[in-house]
Amino acid sequence: MAPAIEVRELRKSYRGQEAVSGVDLTVEPGEVFALLGPNGAGKTTTVEILEGHRDRTSGDVSVLGHDPAEGGPDLRRRIGIVLQETGVERFLTVAEVLEEFAGYYPRPLAVDHVLDLVGLEEKRNSRVGRLSGGQQRRLDVGIGLIGNPELLFLDEPTTGFDPSARRGAWEMVKGLTDLGTTVFLTTHYMEEAQQLADRVAIIVGGRIVAEGTPATLGGRQLRDTSVSFAHIVLPDHLANRFTADGDRWVTSSSDPTELLHELTAWAIGAGVTLDGLEVTRPDLEDVYLELTSEGS
Repeated sequence: MAPAIEVRELRKSYRGQEAVSGVDLTVEPGEVFALLGPNGAGKTTTVEILEGHRDRTSGDVSVLGHDPAEGGPDLRRRIGIVLQETGVERFLTVAEVLEEFAGYYPRPLAVDHVLDLVGLEEKRNSRVGRLSGGQQRRLDVGIGLIGNPELLFLDEPTTGFDPSARRGAWEMVKGLTDLGTTVFLTTHYMEEAQQLADRVAIIVGGRIVAEGTPATLGGRQLRDTSVSFAHIVLPDHLANRFTADGDRWVTSSSDPTELLHELTAWAIGAGVTLDGLEVTRPDLEDVYLELTSEGS
């Protein structure tokens, strides 16, 4: 199958200053793709070009086989866009809003189906103005879905959510893949990208500085694992492998299994407790901060 999105050497300049500098991207059908980047990195400009809301200076862009600058109604019917804020009539009910937007498309999803997808079945007769922030955001997603899009753009879908509402929204997004929907996600929450995305790209200074799965981005799989625990007296063969950092022993290892086996075997034999034992690998946020710092 042809890619849902294919971008080659995308550039956008404002008054001679490049905001996007040769971006290459490919998004496959049915995957969740996350574009991450700090403010001013070119993320919003790139997404707006893909959505057809902004012209590019140069480069090749294909969205569902169309140039978004020229896609017209056929492309518009096949994509859904969920902006950070969607203004709808607050005195309409949830069901009435979805019915209104369904009328704009030739083959919309059933309103009841969308209500089920976004978890608003019990709010179908509630006025929009009475919805909580999280429920309003679910309605925003429902509006983006009602046209039965092949490709859905989600811009910061859980900004302002509490942890419980955010996890509920994640389950909702995961459910979209059951429809075969391709999702292009932008977010500032690294855990959100980790949970939802099949692949992630980081843009800094108008350029893609890393791309891959959340598990491998920036060589994550190759990075050493950190091992630490509260300071105790260690035998020389172990003390030589750790560094004292305040009241803790710390080290990093490319083979933590072997190190932990040696450490815990000694502790059990000596009857010693390894208080506060922690074994951590760099997470996506660690990699993101490192890459964005290098690229700034």
